[in-house]
Amino acid sequence: MEEQIVRWFADSGGLYAIWISVFLNIVISLLGIVPSVFLTAANITFFGFTNGVIISIIGEASGAIVSFYLYRLGIHRLLPKFESNNKYLYKLQKSRGLESFLLILALRLFPLVPSGLVTLAGAISKVNLLTFAIASTIGKIPALLLEAYSVQQVLTWGWQGKIIMVLLSLFLFLIFVRRKSSKEK
Repeated sequence: MEEQIVRWFADSGGLYAIWISVFLNIVISLLGIVPSVFLTAANITFFGFTNGVIISIIGEASGAIVSFYLYRLGIHRLLPKFESNNKYLYKLQKSRGLESFLLILALRLFPLVPSGLVTLAGAISKVNLLTFAIASTIGKIPALLLEAYSVQQVLTWGWQGKIIMVLLSLFLFLIFVRRKSSKEK
C-alpha cells in the first residue's frame, strides 16, 4: 500500500504531494502550536533537500499569510483587548510601516518566539497583509534552512541517535511543562 501511494505521488510529478504539503503547512499555521519540523522532514525525505526546503518555505509562507488573514477577520471579536507580555510582540501590535516590517522580520529570525504568536500579534497590529507577508517570508527562510539542515542530519543518524534525540526532546519538553506549571502557581 505504501509503495502504491509513493508511486502515485511520483507519477504525478509530486504535484499532489506539493499541494498536500502546502495545505498541511496552512493547517499547522492556523493551529499555531504544532511544530512543522515533521512536515519539513517529510518534504526533505520525499523531494530531496533543495526542493523540500523550497516547498517548506512556500508552505510556511502560505500558512502565515492565511493565518494572518483569518486571525485578522476574527480576532477583534475574540480578543478585543489582547496585549502580549513580550515587549517585542507588544511593540509590534502598536507599530506601523517600516517599524512593523523590521519587527516581524526580527521576530521570525529569533527561534524562541513561537510563530503563531508573531502571526497573532501581526494580525492585531496595524500592519497590512503585504508588509506582513514579505517580512514574514523573508524571516522564515533562514529559520527553515537551519531546521531543514538539522532535520537532514537527524535523518542520517542510526536508530540509536534517533532514540537519543527523542529522549532529549521529551526531557526538554518536561522541563518546559514543569517550569510553566510552577510559574502559574
